Amino acid sequence: MNENKKLWGGRFEKSTDEMINEFQASINFDKRMYREDIEGSMAHAKMLAAQKIITDEDCQKIINGLNDILKQIDAGEFNFDIALEDIHMNIEKVLTDNIGEAGGRLHTARSRNDQVALDTHLYVRRQTAEVQKLIIALQKSIVNAAKKNRNVIMPGYTHLQRAQPILLAHHLMAYFSMLVRDFDRFAGVYERTDIMPLGAGALAGTTFPINRQQVADELKFNKLYNNSLDAVSDRDYILEFMSAASILMVHLSRLSEELILWCSREFSFIELDDAHCTGSSMMPQKKNPDVPELVRGKTGRVIGHLMAMLTTVKALPLAYNKDLQEDKEGLFDVIDTIKFSLAVYAQIIDGLKIKEDNMLRAVEEDFSNATDLADYLVKKNLPFREAHAVSGKIVHDCIARNIYLKDLTLDDFKKYSDLFDEDVKEAIKPETCVKNRNSFGGTSYKQVEMQIEAACKWLDSRRN
Repeated sequence: MNENKKLWGGRFEKSTDEMINEFQASINFDKRMYREDIEGSMAHAKMLAAQKIITDEDCQKIINGLNDILKQIDAGEFNFDIALEDIHMNIEKVLTDNIGEAGGRLHTARSRNDQVALDTHLYVRRQTAEVQKLIIALQKSIVNAAKKNRNVIMPGYTHLQRAQPILLAHHLMAYFSMLVRDFDRFAGVYERTDIMPLGAGALAGTTFPINRQQVADELKFNKLYNNSLDAVSDRDYILEFMSAASILMVHLSRLSEELILWCSREFSFIELDDAHCTGSSMMPQKKNPDVPELVRGKTGRVIGHLMAMLTTVKALPLAYNKDLQEDKEGLFDVIDTIKFSLAVYAQIIDGLKIKEDNMLRAVEEDFSNATDLADYLVKKNLPFREAHAVSGKIVHDCIARNIYLKDLTLDDFKKYSDLFDEDVKEAIKPETCVKNRNSFGGTSYKQVEMQIEAACKWLDSRRN
């Protein structure tokens, strides 16, 4: 395409180098915003007509022409031209070719700077709502798994060492709580994306008597940018989306790490569904947890996009700079990655096979009940530090004898303290250890049931 045929080519005599055309073009990735671009242009045209800036006839031609282009793109019949750089100019050029002079009036009182800002706001707003729906779907899977396994006891860990007996449902509900915070973070992203930038022009507004509120109402925006410089240069909402996405992926990565460990032979707590694993080309016995590993790996990619975007905007003077074109490829990849990760994790949780006996055996054949042994003595009025020392000495001696606390007789216990009685055996059973941790938010059967009930109410309150 010759420079004078470009929509901005009037000032130029020399054509842009073909390599530069390719370097600066964004159509290969921003064409996914075609629906938002057309939606925004329709709202803009209606406003121009309502303000008598263009005629009603031209407005109708524009809307009909844009609808035709929308159908063409939906059907895969639209030819995107890299020489036209981006989705905005591709659509406008074809519109003008199709409907004539009226198409050339669409860009009145508008710049690509506020147009691309509008498209991105619309796109991020829609994607944020979709991410929230996927978070809820995963939360439902977690709650269902917690309900099905509400009485399964497993080791709780600190430092990846067995610490205290907990309910598997309690462990699962911890991830539900993380996802509540993720949901709320995206709610904040939605709020700060729900601001309408169109009408800011290139940076300083426009000389035409536009009605920005009409466009905001048409596109269902809650607020308007009140500063035109800020409107075209703001990318905070993208940074916030990427930040919320990074924290979300960290949560999924932590869950991935645990599932990878738990399905190993060394733990053997769970088995992943065959549909979510692959085998080895050499070793016929292998069942590899590829999906959790990929989610764990893609976490670094999402965080990387956030770091790249922060670096891009950190020293940009107001208002628009071409650097800001770099906001989209990373954003689109982040969106695709978190949406896939959330969707596939709902399936993974639904397909988990829990090896209940192995989990229980793990807490019966260790010393995760040592804290409860110390608590037993405290309840007999021994100061905790002394009780801790007695319990630690008993554990030390059991390890030397290659036995566990459950193997000790009452006479054995009394060698360490006269405060021990027959009820000590009951006090250190895994079921008792779990049941007695009834402080708010604890792992007791009652508290976990309360967590599940609260989670169900939370989910019900978010039904659309």
